[in-house]
Amino acid sequence: MATPDTATSADGSRADGRITVLVCQPDAEVRRLLCSLLESDTRIRVAGSVADGRSALEFLRHTSPDVILMDNQMPGMDGFETTRRIMEDTPRPIVLCAAAGTVDHAIFRSLEAGAVACIERPDPASAPAVAAHLLQTVRLMSEVKVVRRWARATASRRAGEQPSGTGVGRRVVGIGASTGGPPVLQTLLAGLPQDFPMPVLVVQHIAKGFLAGMVEWLRHTSGLRVHIGAHGMLPQPGRVYLAPDDFHMSVGNQGQIVLGKDGGPDELRPSVAKLFRSLAESCGKDAIGVLLTGMGRDGAAELKLMKDRGAVTIAQDRDTSIVHGMPGAAIALGGATYVLPAERIAGTLVALAQPHFPKQRN
Repeated sequence: MATPDTATSADGSRADGRITVLVCQPDAEVRRLLCSLLESDTRIRVAGSVADGRSALEFLRHTSPDVILMDNQMPGMDGFETTRRIMEDTPRPIVLCAAAGTVDHAIFRSLEAGAVACIERPDPASAPAVAAHLLQTVRLMSEVKVVRRWARATASRRAGEQPSGTGVGRRVVGIGASTGGPPVLQTLLAGLPQDFPMPVLVVQHIAKGFLAGMVEWLRHTSGLRVHIGAHGMLPQPGRVYLAPDDFHMSVGNQGQIVLGKDGGPDELRPSVAKLFRSLAESCGKDAIGVLLTGMGRDGAAELKLMKDRGAVTIAQDRDTSIVHGMPGAAIALGGATYVLPAERIAGTLVALAQPHFPKQRN
């Protein structure tokens, strides 16, 4: 069994005011790099580092770090099983740290099991922004209260739950999500029927290189046809389109997908705000906007704009959000027609697809 590489306090507490982190990484060189990077931030202390999932579980029997930084690919007990066991026995915020471009469905299974974020693993050649993002994520996730697991949606539906598909006025659904978004998005999509009568456009903030793996995972687990959006593509009912890495995705006047890189070099890309603004301007009342869990305010003002233009808007509630920043900001602005827990959003979208569902609720 691996043993901790670094010194730790008896209980892993913040006696010195610093955030304590357990590093779980099978590669010794990478493990040392991560520990060194974390210790470079005076607000963070490495409580310990281990090489595999079983050693992490043993470590947690005696020590209570604020955050676990963990690779998803480990010998013996992989990241999914380790995450599942931790969330059952000693719940902690778990940040998955994987090599860029990793196409591994288990990453997203681990997010389903309770991991709160997935970030790119830095290496000696990484840009400073990669390391800075890791440190920021660890700091922010240390404040997250691990939320209860909600019931998973099932792909099977009774005939009475199917939308009619006729007389539908609203033409497109736009969804924005960030931290904690993938498992909520999976729950939502798994709750939609294959003949859902509107296309679904999604902006999900995720580390560069992981999008292809997420698309495959969503396609496999939801039963829907999930694609990476392409410039000029005309979205089809019952299909899901995710914004590609490093491109804004919006909707043109003819309903086509428009990709672009407009904005400054430091602008968040893809941006939920860009998608929602285009839906407000191009679709008006014929759109539905959904803002899910995430840090910051991306899309909050634009969800309000969609509502002002007659669209139905939905914000995820605080209890089921890993981070309530984005939906909370939209709610504070008065931008949400409905505030819903994660497990009720799909059913509401199905109901909204019915021709006589009321547009607004006071």
